[in-house]
Amino acid sequence: MKKQILFVDDEPCILNGFRRILQDQHNIWEMYYVSSVDNALDQLENVSIDVIVSDVNMPGRDGFEFLKILQEGGKTKNIPVIILTGCKESDLKRRALELGAMDLLNKPVGRDDLLARINSMLRLKSYQDNLEQKVKERTAELEYSRMDIIWRLGNLAEFRDEDTGNHILRVGLFCKTIAEQLGMGEDFIETLFLTSPLHDIGKVGIPDNILLKPGKLTSEEFEIMKQHCVIGADIFYQNSKIMKLFHTWRWNHLHSDNMIGKDPLQEMAATIALTHHEKWDGTGYPKGLAGKDIPLESRIVAISDVFDALSSARPYKPAFPESKTTSIINGEVGSHFDPEVYNALVKSIGEFRTIKAQFSDENINHMTIKKHDLPVTNKQISVST
Repeated sequence: MKKQILFVDDEPCILNGFRRILQDQHNIWEMYYVSSVDNALDQLENVSIDVIVSDVNMPGRDGFEFLKILQEGGKTKNIPVIILTGCKESDLKRRALELGAMDLLNKPVGRDDLLARINSMLRLKSYQDNLEQKVKERTAELEYSRMDIIWRLGNLAEFRDEDTGNHILRVGLFCKTIAEQLGMGEDFIETLFLTSPLHDIGKVGIPDNILLKPGKLTSEEFEIMKQHCVIGADIFYQNSKIMKLFHTWRWNHLHSDNMIGKDPLQEMAATIALTHHEKWDGTGYPKGLAGKDIPLESRIVAISDVFDALSSARPYKPAFPESKTTSIINGEVGSHFDPEVYNALVKSIGEFRTIKAQFSDENINHMTIKKHDLPVTNKQISVST
């Protein structure tokens, strides 16, 4: 594939000179010649340029302004720029370098010198592109591994509870759908999708005789069960302490305390774990938060979790039809659930059907483990537990 070189100069004789002395490079380079910064910017919109050779003194936007624009652009800031000038003042050259120029040439430019500088910039661009690609690949690998660990942790709580199959996957997709309907930003939606499956991670700290009890919990047992919210939040906060210790051990020479900021995934996961059982009217737990004092992510998880629990089969109940599920939830709007979040759910019901069909428990692609077999009459489904 030919390398793309862009020449920018307001003097036609200079551009024609470049065409003449570089005519034998057409077999390996695709060269573009423009007479202004505006024309150069238009060219950059349509072509992926590898090296720019630009004059500095031009009418209208000059080479300095061109450099500033290139540095501010996400797609153009890494393009090597060779600045041409007829001036020899050191301050002009210094300014060009400060603005991002990678090399400088004085006019008139000899062919061999120009070829050497362009080839040097092409090698630099190739190195940058290869490095950027490797960084992207490594980042993708780390993101995949991170996501895999998150979803495995989400399954951990489910393996200790009743057989729920693809429950956490559906809840994550329901949350994503509602957040999109509410017009939330991409970062919020992605973080919610990744952390919502961890809402019940604190159940790993609840004794089996309470977590797996087929009948109704006593008031004392229910108080213990409610602690899964606090336990879940503590899991993420304790992890933060561990990571600080790791940073201190691994990079203590880099002053790790100043390097560690808040992790959005960890913060949202802890928030959801702690507050997903809060209710709109303030009667939930563990803090008794009400209305919009309850974080939005937790309000979304709460209704998504209950929707899936009601509409899915469990050892102690059949799957309720959609009409019954939405009717039960509608009866709790304004007391348990945020009315605005409920409206977003209703508007997204078609997408919910698609998610239910695509990720039904019959289509589960991993082994499920039944911990116990509960009779239908021994456990009541509730939107508040």
